[in-house]
Amino acid sequence: MSRRLAEVARKVGVSEATVSRVLNGKPGVSEATRESVLTALDVLGYERPTKLRGERARLVGLVLPELQNPIFPAFAEVVGGALAQQGFTPVLCTQTAGGVSEADYVELLLGQQVSGIVFAGGHYAQRDASHGHYERLSDRNLPVVLINASIESLPFPRVSCDDEVAVEQAIGHLAALGHTRLGLVLGPVDHMPSERKLGAARAIAARLGLELSDDQVVRSAYSLESGQAAATRLIRAGVTGIVCASDPLALGAIRAARRAGLRVPEDISVVGYDDSAFMNCTEPPLTTVRQPIESMGRAAIDLLVGQIGGASVPQEELLFEPELVVRGSTAPVSAAAPARA
Repeated sequence: MSRRLAEVARKVGVSEATVSRVLNGKPGVSEATRESVLTALDVLGYERPTKLRGERARLVGLVLPELQNPIFPAFAEVVGGALAQQGFTPVLCTQTAGGVSEADYVELLLGQQVSGIVFAGGHYAQRDASHGHYERLSDRNLPVVLINASIESLPFPRVSCDDEVAVEQAIGHLAALGHTRLGLVLGPVDHMPSERKLGAARAIAARLGLELSDDQVVRSAYSLESGQAAATRLIRAGVTGIVCASDPLALGAIRAARRAGLRVPEDISVVGYDDSAFMNCTEPPLTTVRQPIESMGRAAIDLLVGQIGGASVPQEELLFEPELVVRGSTAPVSAAAPARA
């Protein structure tokens, strides 16, 4: 007990006597200090006293699929900052291969009496994945916000980058440079953002009179290595421009081009998606479609805090427009570009 008091007191910057008064429900402690002590108790992994367990902590779960893709740490930074400004503490939950699952994290967060959960890049975006843990959150009426496209049946507010506009910007840019045979590297078949991107790509290709056959669309996991393998297939199919569903996939496509003896952008152009950290420092600097993560992250927290406060928030999806950032990985199509098979 004394160790717990000392750790919590050190974390909050108050005396052990103050911590003891909070834990025993004694008067003489400000509400702000009381909330800080309870939050520290949760963060340090100590159980609350029984009489305090019914109260939700000022903790908010942030569940991410990984941290290797720089877009997810960027979202974590924005969301964490917005939560801190509202007086909440984020609890970061990152999945690892063969490790703790998204459903396991939901159970952990419910046990910590979190005030709400923000998901980014989760199973909600995959039509064929398990969604039982989302149903549990809905049954508990816990405030939840989803970042980016989800399956339609989930009753949570969504904040999304407009996938259709993103693809229109990328393909329109390559078409303006004279590229007529384009390739797409997308996520899995049941991945909702990828489905939206593909639908938009087919529509704009038809509008511009471009060919987009099945061999010009390759599905991939979201990693540099998978992007390289997917792009290798597209290069063999003879494309001169590749649009990728993430920046790591685009970096994999650039590697595939070099392995095939091609120059980027002289022989083949590559467009990424996200504009994550350091994409202006790659060689060549990556042309990409920027997600407005600052605006999206802050909107997600506004929706979450509104729910926590009992307000009615819009259930329809909030769409944010992306921005094409042109750098050195795209150029006019080369008249001498050879056909590849």
